[in-house]
Amino acid sequence: MDSDEDFLSTVSSDDDIMLDDSENDDISNGDEFDDAFDEDPDDEPDLGLQKQKTPVAYDVGYKVYSPGDIQKQQEEMMNEVNMILEMSKEDAAILLRHFRWNKERLIEDFMDNSDKVVEAAGIKIREEGEAARIQCPAEGCSRIIDARSLDLLVTPELSGHVKVVPRPDCENAVECGIKKKELDKVVPTVACVCGYRFCFGCILSDHQPAPCELVKSWLKKCADDSETANWISANTKECPKCNSTIEKNGGCNHMTCRKCKHEFCWMCMGLWSEHGTSWYNCNRFEEKSGTDARDAQAKSRVSLERYLHYYNRYANHEQSARLDKDMYTKTEKKMVQLQSASGMSWIEVQYLNSASQALQTCRQTLKWTYAFAFYLARNNLTEIFEDNQKDLELAVENLSEMFEKPIAELADSKLKVDIMDKTAYCNKRRLILLQDTAENLANGMSFKL
Repeated sequence: MDSDEDFLSTVSSDDDIMLDDSENDDISNGDEFDDAFDEDPDDEPDLGLQKQKTPVAYDVGYKVYSPGDIQKQQEEMMNEVNMILEMSKEDAAILLRHFRWNKERLIEDFMDNSDKVVEAAGIKIREEGEAARIQCPAEGCSRIIDARSLDLLVTPELSGHVKVVPRPDCENAVECGIKKKELDKVVPTVACVCGYRFCFGCILSDHQPAPCELVKSWLKKCADDSETANWISANTKECPKCNSTIEKNGGCNHMTCRKCKHEFCWMCMGLWSEHGTSWYNCNRFEEKSGTDARDAQAKSRVSLERYLHYYNRYANHEQSARLDKDMYTKTEKKMVQLQSASGMSWIEVQYLNSASQALQTCRQTLKWTYAFAFYLARNNLTEIFEDNQKDLELAVENLSEMFEKPIAELADSKLKVDIMDKTAYCNKRRLILLQDTAENLANGMSFKL
């Protein structure tokens, strides 16, 4: 029997399908699929899933499978191929792996040219259709390994539209019906029953509302040396004569290049000899060469300041997320303390757990809104997005302040109601932001990547 990973290999072409997530409070099995992203049924493995429209723009249907589910589906496919093509289950398994578990395409190609298919798959089938002959890959060894033995050695393989949950302690897989070519218009976030949320498109953790390509550009920008170069550009200038990089280390604007001895004005980059003794008037300020240098310096500074504006806010929420890794333990402890102090039941203190989850989820979304905003082209939609972002951020900060109150204050019934109301409001504002951006992405929202 094939292992799970073979059945769930990653998407490799525009025809491959991807997955997205549900925004229900309880983790959804995601049985529903959006008709807008249906593949041609002839190009899909038959997993017996009903495809129905999902209720909101940012929500794309998906389904979670346990290892047992995957094994059962693989068995069913092998049995069907075995029956139709009259070959052993071992041969059927090898061919299905070769076709990435696309049963329909396998059968169609096999009917057209069976010899070509068998050769491409690397098996040898005897005339009676008996077991496949798989040679040991070790150098100098000619022994044949049967498929059952091979199953114990190979890594699992999965079909292109099913992926293993990228969490070390989770063995489940998730299926989604989103095409790779739709990833610029959809952010396919999915949630396993274990609680882990990730993007089916790039396997990173949940990054709604930012599309995968934008996330890739942002992470690269943050990781490489581009911003170091921006700092240098904003704080240094090049000698107008030899282009050596010069940093101003004093108050005087009369600069002399140590390399070529060229003298120039730091303010306008013009010849110092033309300034005379009145450097502060900068009478050559409009000189073409000086103006060009000044404009380049100003643009670099503005670019750096703009990047830092978004990066600092992105990093702040990212830091909060790191600090919140043990939020569940802290919240549980706080709930126990509140129980003791107020006499509330365990059910009655669950509002703190709901608030904690809302804070973590909303901060994750807010983090990525700043990467989203950095690349967002300025137009009439930008102000709406920024208003939604501001409303969510304000709601999160208010809830966070309430959540951090001492136990004695949390026991107050009025504060409990306020926290519950603010939790609901945070979740609502997040969904409004995601809905709005999802609709705009689907309609071709533009970015400057």
